[in-house]
Amino acid sequence: MRLFIAILLDEPVLDALTDFQSALWESGLRGRLAPRENLHLTLAFIGEYGNPEAVAEAMTAIPFVPFPLRLEGVGQFGDLYWAGLSESPALSACARRLRRSLAERGIPYDRKRFSPHITLVRKAVFHGGTALPDVAPPSGEMLVRGISLMRSERGKRGMIYTELARAGE
Repeated sequence: MRLFIAILLDEPVLDALTDFQSALWESGLRGRLAPRENLHLTLAFIGEYGNPEAVAEAMTAIPFVPFPLRLEGVGQFGDLYWAGLSESPALSACARRLRRSLAERGIPYDRKRFSPHITLVRKAVFHGGTALPDVAPPSGEMLVRGISLMRSERGKRGMIYTELARAGE
C-alpha cells in the first residue's frame, strides 16, 4: 500500500487553488493539472508500507492543536508548479512531531527536508519553456483541524487518493 500523511484543504482554499490553475491555463500554460480532489499538503511521504494501522497509531500519538494555514506565493521545481504557504511554526512543529513519531515506531518515510507546498501542475510548459507565467498567486486561509493518512493508487485517469484515518479534531 502506498501511503502518505497530509493536511486536506477546505473548500475556500481549494476554490482559490483551482481558480489559480484556471488562470494559469488561460495564460497559455499546458501540463497535467492536479485534480481538485487531489490537492493537499504532504507532511510525510511513507511510500509502500503494509501496516496502515501502525501509521495511524503514530499519528494519534502526537498532540494536535489546530493552527492556521495561509497560502502565500507560488514557485516551481523544474516543470512542477506549486503554491506556497506562509511561514508557520505550528505547521513545522506538527511535521517534526509526526516524523519523530514515525521514526520511533520504525515506520519508514521520505526524510527529505520538509518543504511545505501544494503541487498544482506537473510537466508544466509555458510558451516552450517552464517559466512560471505572470499570474496573480492564489490567496486563502484555513484552520487546520487534523491530519489524514492517505492511500495513493494509480487509476485509469491518474492517481486516486483515499483517506484511511484521521487524527486531530
